Amino acid sequence: MLLQQALASGQLVITAEVTPPRGGDPGRTLAAAQALRGWVHAVNVTDGSRAVMRMASWAVCRLLLDAGIEPVLQLACRDRNRIALQADLLGAHALGLRNVLCLTGDPVRAGDQPGARPVNELESVRLLQLVAQLNAGMDPVQGSLPDGPTALFAGAAADPQSPSWSGLKSRMARKQQAGARFIQTQMVTDGAALERFVKEIAEPLGLPVLAGVFLLKSAKNAAFINRVVPGANIPQSVVDRLAMASNPAEEGLAIAADQVARYLESAQGVHLMAIKAEEKIPRILEMAGLRPEVPPIPVPALSSSP
Repeated sequence: MLLQQALASGQLVITAEVTPPRGGDPGRTLAAAQALRGWVHAVNVTDGSRAVMRMASWAVCRLLLDAGIEPVLQLACRDRNRIALQADLLGAHALGLRNVLCLTGDPVRAGDQPGARPVNELESVRLLQLVAQLNAGMDPVQGSLPDGPTALFAGAAADPQSPSWSGLKSRMARKQQAGARFIQTQMVTDGAALERFVKEIAEPLGLPVLAGVFLLKSAKNAAFINRVVPGANIPQSVVDRLAMASNPAEEGLAIAADQVARYLESAQGVHLMAIKAEEKIPRILEMAGLRPEVPPIPVPALSSSP
């Protein structure tokens, strides 16, 4: 459990994100993750991000584990009732997956199937509570799990730029009490807001923070992200910087590298998002002055034992 060990020891931690395929062939996703080997402690696999059809996150996570890459399973409540969430958590544990990021999930209206019916029986705090129950060996209905407790390492999401500071503080306290062990933020564009979040909310709760850095490719791309990604708030100054650049793609790399370097001054780590450009993440980290230093992990075999 490289991610858990690195966070617990206070190391600088790097994670990155890959998107499952919109189809049955995981080849491109696995290749994108392979390009990150040595650079990141773990690779997050999104779960129905932006409410569009993708391969199941747990399937890609197991394939990453087979390849010696530590995964983070993202699990969203939007599409599952509590029975399905319980089943997925137990199944993930049986597959050797340990890291799980507990999410409410983007609203269905954000996706390309707005007529789909959301479930939302639970939300992220109650999902964290469910993970904590399983880790304590408790059956959610009655008694104890017959084969002992699970060993899931649960994380939660946060938006340091939330317009409601009191609401953010309250929700983070609830997530920590529910069992969150680390925080992965949404895309951050305001370093001062991140620093305040870490000092005034996360550190008092004992929660290490991975600050979200998103690779922007152009001013048009930034405007698109602001329009379609829930919670995105890329400032006009960044959009203008991309618009005025002679090479917007290179400028996007420079912006991301600047953010990595600044955010590591306050957060314990960063989480990089580069949709369909994951192979550029090592260059961003190099530009920020980092080097590949993450050791490989052993590949666990499937087992029926807990």
